[in-house]
Amino acid sequence: MTGDARRARTARPGPPGPPAFTEAQSKRARVRAAGMDPDYWYAVAHESELPRGKTLATRFWGHPIVVYRGADGTLHALEDRCAHRQLKLSGGEVNGCHLTCTYHGWSYDGDGNVVHYAHDLFGRARPEAKVAGYPVTSRHGLIWIFPGEPALAPVRTIPAIPELSGRRPWARLDASFTWQAHHSMIIDNVSDFTHSYLHRRFRPFWDAKLTRHELIGDRVELSYATHVGGGRLTSRFVDRRQVDTTSIELAFDYPYQRSDTGGSIKHWCFVLPMDRRTSRVFFIFYFDAVRIPGTRWTVPRRLLPLFMRVAGALVVKPLLGEDGEAVESEQLGYETHYAAPILELNPAVGLFQDLTIRKWEEFLDRDRARPRPSGIATADGRVVPSRHDSRHDR
Repeated sequence: MTGDARRARTARPGPPGPPAFTEAQSKRARVRAAGMDPDYWYAVAHESELPRGKTLATRFWGHPIVVYRGADGTLHALEDRCAHRQLKLSGGEVNGCHLTCTYHGWSYDGDGNVVHYAHDLFGRARPEAKVAGYPVTSRHGLIWIFPGEPALAPVRTIPAIPELSGRRPWARLDASFTWQAHHSMIIDNVSDFTHSYLHRRFRPFWDAKLTRHELIGDRVELSYATHVGGGRLTSRFVDRRQVDTTSIELAFDYPYQRSDTGGSIKHWCFVLPMDRRTSRVFFIFYFDAVRIPGTRWTVPRRLLPLFMRVAGALVVKPLLGEDGEAVESEQLGYETHYAAPILELNPAVGLFQDLTIRKWEEFLDRDRARPRPSGIATADGRVVPSRHDSRHDR
């Protein structure tokens, strides 16, 4: 018997890992294996990331999707594979408003139909080949795709943020990250204010007490009595005479998360579930006014973009970086100790998890009724690593 054969006989299988959704028994195991319902709009990138004539590779729950911008500026989204030899179309070229596979030169229109073959067809009739196309649009400076049933795209709406437009738009701060963590861990993190100890350096909130939590349809609403904006730097820019910073209202308005402090400090969080342990997260923070420290005056509007960039670099992104490190560590901990019992003290977290599980079950039930399972249900969050994958932090 050769050495290789002996090693093959004696090799032990690796650890089984956390259970899949259909096998999970506990609530924690079920929510950590659940995907997100694809029949909603999901942000995938900032508009600035995708210039004309370029492609952007992304995933929704393990299912590969390519977004490209044609020469006329129009956005298109297709399944990220060539119908011929299955190469990633994101590695191809944008020609006008078509996307061409780099291997044999098959060109696709924005609906996924092959419209040109760059080689001889050997006397055959022109084949009618295509890949799936997805509705795509832009709003709030973000690119959004609808990875589910296209007929539902006009029914679902991207959240409106009226404060960002009009004659007097609010000050805005954007941040995005790609975190190696399941999407449910991120929703838990951004809505559970019991982790103020993690942010003891920046003190965005402290001494939080849950005053309300309620599941209403597909939305979890909750409130905390807390102190908001207590950092040594951020506290100087909040006019507490005008803004009530002693409480905060939050909601997991599936699949989006938002908050409101005193009607003057708000944010939205949009999570893209790329796979079972990777999520891209987009934050939009916006403020009615920002005070000049030591005065009663507010920062002039013409200076707000500069101020927001400085605040983002010095405070917001480092603060959110702490959250990223925490949820990535939680992901690793779960993958190692998934069978260990867990003690969850915040009752609102249980509501987030119940909603996430229910929405995924509803999608799977709809998918089973289809003649053929969807690519998202088939992928089930699994992903084959790609040399094109990269980490995005803004």
